[in-house]
Amino acid sequence: MAFSRFIRQAHRWISIIFTVTVAANFATMAFGTPPAGVVYSPLLPLFLLLFSGLYLFALPYLAGRN
Repeated sequence: MAFSRFIRQAHRWISIIFTVTVAANFATMAFGTPPAGVVYSPLLPLFLLLFSGLYLFALPYLAGRN
């Protein structure tokens, strides 16, 4: 149960990080072409959100089998 709580909390914090990186991406686009590091910075949090979200989605189905 503690692992699920950790994943849920991590998912929330990663979503905040993802939102900040997307906002930074749009902010740098206002000043011209952004560097590649800024453009690709949302991808890591996005993939982490994908995996943690899939785990949280499957959690009720997996808990019913016990």
